[in-house]
Amino acid sequence: MNLRSADDGVQISCSEPARNSALPLAVFPAQARSAFAQNYPEVPHVLSHNLPQHELLTLDSLAGLAAHLPESSVEYNRGDLPLGIDGKPAPTGLSIADTIRHIATSNSWAVLKNIEQSPGYRDLLLALLAELRPAIEARTGAMLRPQGYVFISSPNAITPYHFDPEHNILLQLVGSKVMTQFPAGNPRFAPDITHEAYHTGGARELRWNDDLADGGTEFALQAGQAVYVPVMAPHFVLNGPTSSISLSITWRSDWSFAEADARAFNHRIRRLGLNPRAPGRWPADNNFKSLACRALRRLSPDQQD
Repeated sequence: MNLRSADDGVQISCSEPARNSALPLAVFPAQARSAFAQNYPEVPHVLSHNLPQHELLTLDSLAGLAAHLPESSVEYNRGDLPLGIDGKPAPTGLSIADTIRHIATSNSWAVLKNIEQSPGYRDLLLALLAELRPAIEARTGAMLRPQGYVFISSPNAITPYHFDPEHNILLQLVGSKVMTQFPAGNPRFAPDITHEAYHTGGARELRWNDDLADGGTEFALQAGQAVYVPVMAPHFVLNGPTSSISLSITWRSDWSFAEADARAFNHRIRRLGLNPRAPGRWPADNNFKSLACRALRRLSPDQQD
């Protein structure tokens, strides 16, 4: 399958045993793969999937996975959060296992990060990404750092406004939700200094105000549907009236890393009192700034950007 990850820090270390992860012949039907190829990497869109109610993705299995993941790979919060938050919300007081097993009534939102740390989940992730790999690599080159995330949400839970550095497809497995996306790279929805702060160690949560609402596009998802999210596209998610399970399959590209490093370089320039131009979106070339940033890191590896 040759999905590159060793050079990107993926570690397979959890003790959770591998399980049968047999899939249908094609989880993404031909029409979905065609639509993805036409829209990738910059156009968000809904596509269908045939991922069944997989044994690794039941509430009991996910609660077991959470117990094997390192603490840094588990996050869970109250579900009744505002769209915009300042930093990480306070914990709920429940354990992650109780949060997941009683998600219908726990008023919570939970995410299990980097599920590829467990062998069975890694097999599932790579099998899904392999179906899309030809379309991905034709546009953005080698598929790097494959990672998976599972979201378990109570009825009407909110995932606050934020952005992510990966190319991402969110598959809805159980329940429903509405994701509202905003244009990637538009400083109205995420200012340049916010991008720069994130790529130098800051939070991914974004400031929200209601004046932004008219710029969003809603993507309503039922079980059997998925939505593609471009790199750094701001978004928030409103869960439906029943509890929900979603699987996010993500990857990076040389382009996404170049954009991140160019933002980090701009952070350095801004600290000198200058007002640097924002990096271009795909397929703009950010090589000069990204290479400069990497050179500076090698010269002073202990210094923060």
